Amino acid sequence: MDNHKKRSTFSGKLGYVLSAAGASVGLGNIWRFPYLAAKYGGGIFLLIYILLALTFGYTMIIAESAIGRMTRKSPVGAFKSFGKSKWISFGGWINAIIPVLIVPYYSVIGGWVIKYLLEYVKGNSSSLAQDGYFSEFISNGFSTEICFIIFCLITLIIIYAGVRNGIERVSKFMMPILIVLSLIITIYSVTRPGAMEGVKYFLVPNLKNFSWMSVVAAMGQMFYSLSIAMGILITFGSYMKKDISIEDSTRNVEVFDTAIAIMAGLMIIPAVFAFSGGNPDTLQAGPALMFITIPKVFENMGLGTAIGILFFLLVLFAALTSSIALTESAVSTFEDEIGWSRKKSTVLVGVIMIVLGSLSSLGYGPLAFVKIIGMQFLDFFDFLTNSVMMPIAALMTSLLVARVVGVKKIEEEIIHGENAFRRKKIFAVMIKYLCPIFVLIILISSVANAFGWISM
Repeated sequence: MDNHKKRSTFSGKLGYVLSAAGASVGLGNIWRFPYLAAKYGGGIFLLIYILLALTFGYTMIIAESAIGRMTRKSPVGAFKSFGKSKWISFGGWINAIIPVLIVPYYSVIGGWVIKYLLEYVKGNSSSLAQDGYFSEFISNGFSTEICFIIFCLITLIIIYAGVRNGIERVSKFMMPILIVLSLIITIYSVTRPGAMEGVKYFLVPNLKNFSWMSVVAAMGQMFYSLSIAMGILITFGSYMKKDISIEDSTRNVEVFDTAIAIMAGLMIIPAVFAFSGGNPDTLQAGPALMFITIPKVFENMGLGTAIGILFFLLVLFAALTSSIALTESAVSTFEDEIGWSRKKSTVLVGVIMIVLGSLSSLGYGPLAFVKIIGMQFLDFFDFLTNSVMMPIAALMTSLLVARVVGVKKIEEEIIHGENAFRRKKIFAVMIKYLCPIFVLIILISSVANAFGWISM
C-alpha cells in the first residue's frame, strides 16, 4: 500500500466540498439546466429533478466517494481492487474514459464563452445580439479553434499545479465569486417588468406540463449536474481524508449544486420571458439559449455591456472548475494505471483534448459535412457520453456496490468520519434495486429517441 504515502489530498472538508461543488457546478447548471427546464415543463421538471437528486443523486455520490476513499485510487484501480473479473475492470475503464471524451467538447463550449466575454469587454454587446452572430461565429473554424485552445491551456496549467495548489486553490477563489455574481444577475433578471410570469413558470409545478421526457431529461441532467458516473467523485474521494464525513460533504455538494442550478434558471428563464413577452417558443431555443437569446435580452435591458461581462465571467468560472475536475480524473487514471508522472500525464491528456476537441470545434464549420448518426461531432460526443456511457457507468457502480463490495463495507467507510450513516436504508434500497432500474430505463429511452424509434 505504498501509494498511500504519495497520494495528494485536499486540505480538509471545505477544500473537498468546494472542489466537488466546483466539479458539479458548471456548464451543466448554467447552460444546460435552464434550457432543459424551459423545454420540459418548468416547475414540474424542477420538482422531478430535486426528487431525483435527493434519492438517486445522493446514493451515487455516496457510493462513488466511498469507493474512492476506500481504495485511494482513481476509477480503474478502484474497481480492480474489488476483483479481477472482466465486467469489474470494464466498469472501472468506462468511468475513466467518460471524462476523456467529455472534456474536449466541453472545452469547445468553454472557448465560445471566452469569445463572448472578450467581445463584451471590447464593448461589442450590440453585435452579439444580432441575428446570426452565433452561427456565423461557430462556422468560422479559425476563431472557434483559437478560443478552444486558450480554454484548454488555462485548464491544463491549473491541473499541472496539482491538487492543493491548483484545483483546491482555484475552487476556493472562484466558487464564492460565482455565488455573488449569480445573485446579482438573478436579482436583476427577476425584477424586470414581466419577469414574474417566468418565475412562476419555473418554480410552480404544473401537472399539465408533465411528460415522460421530463423524467428522462431530468435524470440525464442530474448525471451531468452532480458529476455522477464520470469517475470524478471516485477520484476526488481518493483525495479525501478519513476524518471527513462523506454524508455531510455529499449533502453540502447537493445543496450547493441544486441552489446554483435553480439560480441559473432564475437568471435566465424570467429574463427571457420578460424579453419575449411570455412567448414559450423563445424558451425552446435549447442549447443556443445562452449564446443567442441571452445577449439579446441583455441588450434589450439597456445594460448590455456590464451585465454581459458579469454573466459570461460567471459562466467561464463555472466551466473552468468543471473542466479542471474532468481533466483531473483523466490525468489521475494515467498516473495510477501507467505509473506516469503528473507532468507527463497532463501533457498526454492535453494532446487528447486538443485532437478530439478540434473535431467538435470545427464540426460546425470546415467539418460540417461529417455527421455521425445524423449528428455533428459535438452533439455526437454529448449523446455518446451523457445518454449511453454514463448510464452504463452508473449501472456498473451500482452493481459493484450491491453485488461485490456490499452495502456493509460502504457503511463502514462512511462511519469513519462520524458515528452513524443516517440515510442507510434509503441508500441500500436505491443502490440494490432502484438505481439499476432507473439507469436502464434512461439508457433505453435515450438510445431509442436518438435513432428515432420513439419520439419524446
